Amino acid sequence: MEIPPKSPDGSEKSPQSKELLTSNTASTLCISSRSESVWTSTSRSKWDIYHKPVIVVSVGAAVFLFGMVITSLSCIQINNKNVYKMCGPAFLSLGLMLLVCGLVWIPIIRKKQKQRQKSRFLQSLKSFFFNR
Repeated sequence: MEIPPKSPDGSEKSPQSKELLTSNTASTLCISSRSESVWTSTSRSKWDIYHKPVIVVSVGAAVFLFGMVITSLSCIQINNKNVYKMCGPAFLSLGLMLLVCGLVWIPIIRKKQKQRQKSRFLQSLKSFFFNR
């Protein structure tokens, strides 16, 4: 039978108490991180809601256009043609990836907003009927 090692200060804690402490802390962190987004009922502007995907789409479009310019420079006779042939498609793919991610992000946010509105409506209905 193995003896668990003692802590340097001489206090002994059982594995169950360590497990409970860890799970309690994790659940508290999880609850506090969710409570901010779930319970805030202040209305936000469209820019506050969509600014991140709009920035991602804008940066993606800019990088994609830069990649197109670099790729087209490889067609012209210049001295660093190989560098442009390598960098152009890399910028094209990176820009396209950011552009698509931003464009997919917008409908996801719209769907979440609709679900949040339905949830608020149902909560107000429930509180209306059960608090009488």
